[in-house]
Amino acid sequence: MSAAEVENKPSDAPEHCPGTESENAGKASACAGCPNQQICATGPKGPDPSIALVKEKLKEVRNKILVLSGKGGVGKSTVTALLSRAMAQLNPERNYGVLDVDICGPSQPRVLGVLGEQVHQSGSGWSPVYVEDNLSLMSIGFLLGSPDDAIIWRGPKKNGMIRQFLTEVDWGQLDYLVLDTPPGTSDEHLSATTFLKETDGNWGAVLVTTPQEVALLDVRKEITFCKKMGIPVVGVVENMSVFVCPKCTTESDIFPAKTGGAEKMCEEMEVPYLGKLPLDPRLAKCCDEGKDFITEHSKSPTVIALHQIVAKVQEFFDK
Repeated sequence: MSAAEVENKPSDAPEHCPGTESENAGKASACAGCPNQQICATGPKGPDPSIALVKEKLKEVRNKILVLSGKGGVGKSTVTALLSRAMAQLNPERNYGVLDVDICGPSQPRVLGVLGEQVHQSGSGWSPVYVEDNLSLMSIGFLLGSPDDAIIWRGPKKNGMIRQFLTEVDWGQLDYLVLDTPPGTSDEHLSATTFLKETDGNWGAVLVTTPQEVALLDVRKEITFCKKMGIPVVGVVENMSVFVCPKCTTESDIFPAKTGGAEKMCEEMEVPYLGKLPLDPRLAKCCDEGKDFITEHSKSPTVIALHQIVAKVQEFFDK
């Protein structure tokens, strides 16, 4: 099955689904009994008109980074916040944006210290919330009545929200837009990929994992997803590689890399390896409190390693 067919295949469709844009959509033998049969048979065919809107809206965004991982709990949101903050601080003349695509678990407002802020709407669309002068954020977390509110949506509604974020947020001119995604390879990822691959400028994926095999198994699937969907892989970050004591700087393996960790996996799957981020307990505290870890603990081994990773990411997009 081609990448285009995968994009247009509903998540709950049968194995031999012809795809929603096919002339046989809703009419093929594989469609019998499918919950989407009626919609596919009567729905409009052809490319999603929103693709052109996204392309127009993001024409001034030079680079797009998808932060991905097949595994939950590996620190995608933390890496997204660290990556965007570090780039914004190292390049004050450039503009950066963060889009929280994790519809059901939006954590960026808390991690970036803007929990409770409100987005405003004007004639040009939603205005993102500014974390720093050159770093802005958009998240569904800003649209909820309470941080405890649950988003109980099926795929189409989540995809519609992502479409709104990409067509109705007034980002202005950005050098980088970093998208924090949920775990997996499903609706949100297919939606974001479908829209971003048609935009101007560069784009790619930074994958996050931890060293142990249970995480690497899922990240391998994410790498396969990227290859099938034609997403350029910027590289893999091994988060929580070792625990570094803030007092004595002694290193301890919390998640033992019994199979060689992310570096070995990257070698086997032929994707770039960006580096390791040590586990610093002060980072978790800063994320909970919305503080800037990079500024408050500039001598941390995690910050030093982060700057090396940022240099490799920027090199990928500047080449």
